[in-house]
Amino acid sequence: MISQQAKDSIERIFFHSARTRLPVDSGDTCEISALDAQQAHSALASHIVVLTISSIAFRFLLVLHFDDNKPTRDYFLRDSEERSLAEALMEVGNLCCGAINQKMVEFFPDMGMSTPYHLNGACVPYLTELKPDYLAAFRLTVGANVQLGATLCVCASSPMDFVAYVSEAEESTGELELF
Repeated sequence: MISQQAKDSIERIFFHSARTRLPVDSGDTCEISALDAQQAHSALASHIVVLTISSIAFRFLLVLHFDDNKPTRDYFLRDSEERSLAEALMEVGNLCCGAINQKMVEFFPDMGMSTPYHLNGACVPYLTELKPDYLAAFRLTVGANVQLGATLCVCASSPMDFVAYVSEAEESTGELELF
């Protein structure tokens, strides 16, 4: 029920959102490569953060996969001991998902986001139980050496067809503006 151009648009929106919202430092990059089903299964991490955008027409899940290891903790927590790695990734994931929501609301004005939540990575294979119309997995390298995974899962309740063009120009990262 999702056209190929809608799938391509979802990926373009995700790629742009990930590249602009997941790096902690503005000078860092976020390299993204697609994974096939076999690679995705072997690349599963021990933890996931799940973010959801819902509409009358569809439910979109962004699943960020991560291992609680030193490079990931050092990058996302810095020297903070006030929060867990999962909390830090829920925060940065929420920024990424918010950017996706901002772009998709142009085409689907009745959307809302849920509160992110943390689950065990063993839950990922069960996404197929949702009978998604679109399921894709990616490997992300953030900064110099932080490895994350991302799964996009879209379940449509009606036909979904749109074309989104994403500008590579820098956008605001959501900071507060004072007038």
